[in-house]
Amino acid sequence: MVTLTEEMKKAMATIKAFPVATASKDGWPNVVPIGFLELVDDETIWIADNFMLKTLANVRENPKIAIFVWGPETKGCYQIKGEVSLKTSGPDFDKMQETVRAKMAKAPAKGLLIMKITAVFECAPGANAGAKIL
Repeated sequence: MVTLTEEMKKAMATIKAFPVATASKDGWPNVVPIGFLELVDDETIWIADNFMLKTLANVRENPKIAIFVWGPETKGCYQIKGEVSLKTSGPDFDKMQETVRAKMAKAPAKGLLIMKITAVFECAPGANAGAKIL
């Protein structure tokens, strides 16, 4: 797996909603804003399923996912790619539900996508745009 740098982790901490992209097995893309996204460790991201429809259908067909990290506070622009697994029970799922409901008591928190980071790409304009950096 890939380990995020301190700069990347700091950038992620400044984001309020992350654009998250998936695709069906036939390649139809879907991008949604995700507010409940947590960097659990240097190579694992948790994403709470509160209102997913197409995203959830896509990851069931194709477990690949991309997250766009950029905002006015960040000192870089990154695309984080990885593979996800879906959990709807167990200790990690229970912990995610507690975290989500502490922020929004009526959130459904019906699923947990566990993303293992496989690559990070540069997305800032310039000569290195699109280059794999991790």
